[in-house]
Formats: sequence, C-alpha cells, structure tokens
Amino acid sequence: MLGFYDWSMYLTYLSLLSAGFGIIVSMNGSGHPYIGAFCLLFCGLCDAFDGKVASMKKDRTETQKKFGIQVDSLSDLLAFGMLPASIGVAMLRVSPAIVDPPHIDLHDLPGTFVSLFFTVVMLLYVLAAMIRLAYFNVMEEERQKKESGRRKAYEGLPVTSAALIFPTILLFQYFIPKDITVVYFIVMILTGFAFLTRFKITKPGMRGILIMVAIGALEGILLFVSRYYMLMHGGM
Repeated sequence: MLGFYDWSMYLTYLSLLSAGFGIIVSMNGSGHPYIGAFCLLFCGLCDAFDGKVASMKKDRTETQKKFGIQVDSLSDLLAFGMLPASIGVAMLRVSPAIVDPPHIDLHDLPGTFVSLFFTVVMLLYVLAAMIRLAYFNVMEEERQKKESGRRKAYEGLPVTSAALIFPTILLFQYFIPKDITVVYFIVMILTGFAFLTRFKITKPGMRGILIMVAIGALEGILLFVSRYYMLMHGGM
C-alpha cells in the first residue's frame, strides 16, 4: 500500500478523519455547527501533540519525515481551513432556541448581497489558510538549510489557532440571546487576515501547549454542558 502507517502518523490521520467528519456533519442537511466545533477542538488536540509524537520515533527516514510534513499540512487545511468554513455554513442554517429574535436563515435569500458576502468570506478564509500553510512549508524548508533545531517563533497567526477561536464564538451564542452569526464571519475575516500578516509569535513550549489544551478542554466541556441543557429544554 502507498503511504506510511506507523504510530508516528496516527494523530495526524485522526485529525484528518475528525475534520472530514465535522465537515460532512456541518454540511449535511440543515447542518450542525456545534458538532463541527467538537471536531475542530479534537483536531486542535491532535495537532498539539502530533509533532511531539512523531519526533519520538528516532528511526524515521527522510522520506517518512517529508511525507509527515505534507500530510500534516493537508490535514491542517481541512481541519483549520475547510472545517471552520463549513461550520460557518451550518451557522447560517441553524441557531440555538435562545436567540431572540428568531434566527434568520440567510440561505433563504439566494443571490442576495448578504448570501454572496458570507460565501466570499468563507472562500477567502480558506484561501488565506492555504497560502499560510504553503508559505510556512517553503520558509521552514529554507530555514532548515541555514540553521538546525526547531524554530523559536512563528510569523503570522498559525492556522491551528482556529481550533480555539471559532469554538469560543459558538460558545458565546449560548450566553448571548442575539444571533451572533455575523460576529462569527467578522472573526473569520480577521483571522484570515492574521494568517497572512507579518508579526512574530513566540512558539509555545510544552507548558504553553498544555495551557492551550486545557483551554480547549474547558471550551469542549462548556459546549457539551450548554448543548445538553438546551436539548433538555427543547432547544437546538
């Protein structure tokens, strides 16, 4: 079989499967952004440790390393590019029962400026994520030719930050009795812009990674509790 299937690749493969499932669920029928958000959080969890796990396998060949880099980027494009956009599509279709006034299904307005605007935002966000990932890969390859060791800082906002940003927006919907779909897309615009902006972010160490994992776990718990409460009270 083509490809590599050793344990150093498992987290990356799991992230891609979670992203694919989240995209399908979000885009299927009326869609469901909150299940998509759980998938996005899980993708973030996998990404937090896939590099650490891969580096533990000392006998990886150069071909395996290059394959891992390619698969990681492709998985990230789906998980942190396409999945947030798919969640956005789902948000245009459904909304929690707490929203007052009732959520307006913007997909009932085909061909209007509003529908076109949100579509363009999602497409540009995915494009920004792809450009960011491709640029990072090229620059990282160039860096490794000049210096050894791991990089100490990122240039621009890493696409993996989407794993914490967008679930946070969805979580706010349970505490704000107004439809925040527009806010989600405004944040998507800002996030996509930040992907391509030249500013330095110090690469987090293990402590920083664990803090972000803890934040993601807290978001997941709050989303689950909020969803359970709404279901018990007849909400979406």
